[in-house]
Amino acid sequence: MDRLKALPPQIKQYLVITGNYWAFTLTDGALRMLVVLYFHQLGYSPLSIAMLFLFYEIFGVITNLVGGWLGARFGLNKTMNIGLGLQIVSLAMLMVPVDALTVIYVMAAQALSGVAKDLNKMSAKSAIKLLVPKGAQGQLYKWVAILTGSKNALKGVGFFLGGLLLTLLEFHGAILSMICMLSSVWLFSIFALKEDLGKAKSKAKFSELFSKSKAINVLSAARMFLFGARDVWFVVALPVFLAATFGWDHWWVGGFMASWVIGYGIVQSFAPSFTGRKSGQVPSGRSAFLWASYLTAIPALIALALHFDFYIQASIIIGLLIFGAVFAINSSLHSYLIVSLADSNGVSLDVGFYYMANAMGRLIGTVLSGWVYQQYGLEACLWISSVFIALAALLSLALPQQAEVTAQ
Repeated sequence: MDRLKALPPQIKQYLVITGNYWAFTLTDGALRMLVVLYFHQLGYSPLSIAMLFLFYEIFGVITNLVGGWLGARFGLNKTMNIGLGLQIVSLAMLMVPVDALTVIYVMAAQALSGVAKDLNKMSAKSAIKLLVPKGAQGQLYKWVAILTGSKNALKGVGFFLGGLLLTLLEFHGAILSMICMLSSVWLFSIFALKEDLGKAKSKAKFSELFSKSKAINVLSAARMFLFGARDVWFVVALPVFLAATFGWDHWWVGGFMASWVIGYGIVQSFAPSFTGRKSGQVPSGRSAFLWASYLTAIPALIALALHFDFYIQASIIIGLLIFGAVFAINSSLHSYLIVSLADSNGVSLDVGFYYMANAMGRLIGTVLSGWVYQQYGLEACLWISSVFIALAALLSLALPQQAEVTAQ
């Protein structure tokens, strides 16, 4: 306890923000798995279950755009705490009797959860920029990588937690336990987070929602294609394919996907070690281009394996693991670049705009994943994924190409 008290104020704030983000992420992952498993139990098809999350993604797009302005106008401490509060409300909405859990009602609860998640994420990513000394780009990259990677690893743990809570406590008991846990974190966060964190020195105008920086616009477009490329085969197509083609039950599918997300998060946390930080380099547009180029080939090779019926199960599982590792490094590079390029005065405006593009990519990927898989199969989803990544790579060529040298 004495060691915690002796920490510098910015480290204490980083720990509060990270703990807040971790708690939210655990419940977000658990809620997703609870909804998937419970509605599967009620007899919904995989595609119908995926569509329950449509509003979650749509409202994520809107929230990132408006949330960045709110953060700059009123402070990131407020947007982060509002996000936690909204997640508690969205969980409470699911405490109604089973008969009241209609598709539209659950979609509305998921919409609120989508707003909550993106307010929380935008606030956490923006706040780090303000807690790291100017010029300490290596430290910034490390902190962003740890926050992003740990979040994804914990989301995977949340998948397992959701399945475990459903087994032990049933649906409503599981939801109630998450409400209690998140409420205690929310109360602590209200008192612990610094007031006016991230508030712009001058009042942020609503017209400033859209970024004026060419680099951020290009990076946002690249991010949209990158995440569309992941979700076009990962969200609906892959789980349905594993269940339908390999005969896996939903526990095997859920466990495999959760393990993938945990591994993906761990690789993200160590991304600086793979991308030159030890030699004093932090990422540039050239790094983003090279790593996206490596990633482009992976879904294309899996698609070819499917087309030629070449050890399909091994090709998909091994291919997915390699894709996850390389994608994690790409994602970590992008997460650092946006925080690095964002303007310190009203940082959440730039970060919010960027994550709006991220949410748009997820939305496009989710919709295409269901439709393309239903019409043309997994192979077509993989080819689209490869094309999207190639577009992200080409866009990266328009980013600043010179990496900064840092001794941090």
